[in-house]
Amino acid sequence: MKKQRGNSSGKKPSVRGTKDSRSAKPAPKPAPAKPAAGPEPAKPVKGWKVTGIKKQYLKTRPVCRVTFRLPKEAAPDARKVSIVGDFNNWDKGSAVMKRLKNGDFTITMELETGREYCYRYLIDATRWENDWWADRYRPNPFGCDDSVVVL
Repeated sequence: MKKQRGNSSGKKPSVRGTKDSRSAKPAPKPAPAKPAAGPEPAKPVKGWKVTGIKKQYLKTRPVCRVTFRLPKEAAPDARKVSIVGDFNNWDKGSAVMKRLKNGDFTITMELETGREYCYRYLIDATRWENDWWADRYRPNPFGCDDSVVVL
């Protein structure tokens, strides 16, 4: 006598509600959960890339190659921008920044690691501007803050 597999009654199983079990559509996936209500993240200004300060630590020497970038929005009509700080003894003319095609100003400097440097941007030799992406800010003797880069 042979053993029967599955249904012991010998009847074919019935599939209710569908003509053919192979053509049945899978159940729809549930909608993703909505995040909790709260403030929406700020949208970036159109065409504006936030780059901040770029730091590249060298393996061969205790030096960091730092690229500073002042966006055109900080100085839209500027003709000349200098970076002035502890690293150049606050000399207003020693570190003139290069103007890029998009209007931003940039400069790359090699600075000794293990230190903090205060600095500011000098726009057209008349207006001071802080770095929007400085690591921190420190009050200065003139009643305003200096930008600080930590290496």
